[in-house]
Amino acid sequence: MQYKVLVLFSFLLAVACQQVPKADKAAITDPQAVKQPEEGHAHQLDTSASTLYWIGTKPTGEHKGSFRFLEGQLYEKDSTLTGGQFVININSLRNIDLQPQPDMKSKLEEELRGENFFDAARFPTARFEITEVSSYQPSEKDKGVLLKDATHMIKGNLTMKSVTKNITFPAKIVLQDGKVKAEANFNIDRTQWGMTYRADKSVQDKLINSIVNIHFEIITR
Repeated sequence: MQYKVLVLFSFLLAVACQQVPKADKAAITDPQAVKQPEEGHAHQLDTSASTLYWIGTKPTGEHKGSFRFLEGQLYEKDSTLTGGQFVININSLRNIDLQPQPDMKSKLEEELRGENFFDAARFPTARFEITEVSSYQPSEKDKGVLLKDATHMIKGNLTMKSVTKNITFPAKIVLQDGKVKAEANFNIDRTQWGMTYRADKSVQDKLINSIVNIHFEIITR
């Protein structure tokens, strides 16, 4: 009996460790036509102050990291966001939780940049292009949005490793003092972009969760 309880406890512990952060789930569909910006103002992304963070999980824990943006623009007309696009530098991938273990940190970064994941040598950038922007107002029928103070729903084509999918997620967007600030926090399925390495649950302790948490904070100049 004690053995069965121990096995059950170990199983539940492993399952618990596999859980991704609680966040909105990005809806994924086929690519859509990119929204052409209306006449208005083009805000250039401040690449030094903008960051995309990621969290990946596995049975034994999780790893956190970041990407930097190469460039980006957000288009605004009459204080309304009308479109935009961003280019992500895949080679900028960094782990931020293994700082005390530099050898493991370098090994993980090299693995994630390698062929099994982002394949940065062949695909050094990823691109996000907005296809639709709509205002978001919480209602009784829509209680599923977890992002606090979300103001908009964003749809856009995300291209990684030559695969393009349209994703939808809530965002908090503020236009103030001539700048645009935006934040989002959502989960996506990496296998939709061909990153299937260790996503099969049959590999058990070598499993790497297919669901990845994405959190970005951006600001324009």
